[in-house]
Amino acid sequence: MTRCALRREQLGLSEEEVARRAGMSVAYLNRVETLSDDFDPAALMRLAAVLEMPYEELREGPREPEPGQQAAASHPMLARLSEDECWRRLGTHGIGRIGLTAEPAPVILPVNFLVDGHTIVYRTEAGGTAAAADGDHAAFEADHIDEHHSRGWSVLITGKAHHLTDPGTIESLTARPGAEPWAGGKRELWIRIRPDQVTGRTIHTR
Repeated sequence: MTRCALRREQLGLSEEEVARRAGMSVAYLNRVETLSDDFDPAALMRLAAVLEMPYEELREGPREPEPGQQAAASHPMLARLSEDECWRRLGTHGIGRIGLTAEPAPVILPVNFLVDGHTIVYRTEAGGTAAAADGDHAAFEADHIDEHHSRGWSVLITGKAHHLTDPGTIESLTARPGAEPWAGGKRELWIRIRPDQVTGRTIHTR
């Protein structure tokens, strides 16, 4: 049994309850419990806070204290962010991840984004992997993690993708800082994510 599954049983929590509190699906939690993949730090830090264990211990196992020293107690705290605070954390632009439904499995890809009103806008190659179809459901996540101090935040947005075609809107967005595609290349398709739900969490230790 993995550290994650063992701790979950010690706390008397079901997979469904842990997944709900950590903001992930049960299927994703099952993959995390095997620790067979390189998971993003934001997901692991949320899970560590739910399981009330240090981030480093979840990821690497308990560390033996130096001779003559006692291990310092570290208690991760997980708190929800208001929707307004989520948008403040996102700022005006940055790097995030877009999640799209695809075959044979969903895909999660890094994109640079702009915040335009209370929407997320990004540009990509028409017909490329990150090019959501107009009207498709999509998810977007951005985070900032300080692994050394076991603290950070993550924001998750779910909604629908809409292709932008208005020349004036595209011209205005193109002129903004952060609009240039970070991966380079031709990125002629602009996509706006209109949120149905905005959730965020902050993690710190005490």
